[in-house]
Amino acid sequence: MIDLSTLIAYIAVVFGFVFIPGPATLLTIARATSSGTRVGIATGAGIAAGDVFHTVMAMVGISAIIATSATLFSIVKYIGAAYLVYLGTRAIIEKAPTDPTAGTLAISAGKAFRQAVLTEVLNPKTALFFLAFLPQFVRPENGSAMIQLAVLGIIFVMLGLFSTVVFAVSAGRVGGFLRQNPTVLKWQGKVVGGIYCALGVRLALQQR
Repeated sequence: MIDLSTLIAYIAVVFGFVFIPGPATLLTIARATSSGTRVGIATGAGIAAGDVFHTVMAMVGISAIIATSATLFSIVKYIGAAYLVYLGTRAIIEKAPTDPTAGTLAISAGKAFRQAVLTEVLNPKTALFFLAFLPQFVRPENGSAMIQLAVLGIIFVMLGLFSTVVFAVSAGRVGGFLRQNPTVLKWQGKVVGGIYCALGVRLALQQR
């Protein structure tokens, strides 16, 4: 089992990390602002599910293959970037609702969850982060490395989910007010789409 001092140090580092605005935070805020708190939380849950996937990949060593293969890394990276740009382009060209009282969501919570899972899974940078970060807190004297990686990964996922829920609730409240403005309704899809496209370009330009 992980010793207490290592666990406290790990939690402190992760807690600070997950509250630093990054791609996951921006995606969550964009969804919550445009489609409501529930959709924002679903986006955060999808990102957390994607991080569970990356934890498992780090445990079984598949992430190491991505880390050592420049070709495989590039393939995953460009697929993920293309998917983000696709989502962004759709959001930009879709006709925005003009009735502030309609109460319809731009996207369902289920669809937002699935998109967030796929977005996170197709981010090789996240895979490499888990592969490089988690093992730093694994101690051979504390027993099975795989169990330690699992515990560390679960803690990261839970703290990450907590942070995205906080951002989703905050952005959802602001978005609820903004969506009463017809001008905001007209431009919200373009803003969200622009964020997705920018994240896609950012991912495409990332190096290992």
